[in-house]
Amino acid sequence: MSPPSPHQPPPEAPRASGGDWQTRRWSLYAPIYDRVAARILRSARRDAIATLDIQAGTRVLLLGGGTGLDLPFLPRDIELEVIDASPAMLRRCRERAETLGFDANVKPGDAMALDFPDGYFDVVIAHLIIAVVPQPQRAFDEALRVLASDGELSLLDKGLRGNRPAGRLRRLLNPLARLVATNLNVPLDNLLEGHAVQRLEDRDLGPGGALRHMHLRKI
Repeated sequence: MSPPSPHQPPPEAPRASGGDWQTRRWSLYAPIYDRVAARILRSARRDAIATLDIQAGTRVLLLGGGTGLDLPFLPRDIELEVIDASPAMLRRCRERAETLGFDANVKPGDAMALDFPDGYFDVVIAHLIIAVVPQPQRAFDEALRVLASDGELSLLDKGLRGNRPAGRLRRLLNPLARLVATNLNVPLDNLLEGHAVQRLEDRDLGPGGALRHMHLRKI
């Protein structure tokens, strides 16, 4: 990959209502998150990462890395950066990275205002983060900004397909889901509008196909 281009840090993202609670709640969830999410989402994470072309020395960003549940499926000889907004999640992620033998830089970060140069990463992994942040479009835009031309993005999340409206059950459950953890009704296809990306794969993964995986290449 070519060296990164000069970059001025993006303007600070406006604080969204409930942002402080969004950070605090993941710190509260950290002690039990692995017990809840590790097993039921393991195969989805594995299958999503398997689509990526990750070689020795590949620069990889794990966006909203949480406790590091994607780490077991990544090679150890990569240049890995992990960001997350929750200090409690990051502590567990660092422990997991060290146990697995990664030389990773695990640090606090805002998915909606990344502190990395344009085109810095060969691969960005955005698993279960886009539907969590207050501004999904801004987070997606930032993920593509720091991705190199011809780089790959793995997006694994909940959300809507196309322009179809949310079903009745989703509409009923979404207020509680947003309070507890995530937005079930993010229109994922809309995130791609205006971006030069190639959709390499688009399929349902996870229990009952509850998650959608898009494997994208930046053109």
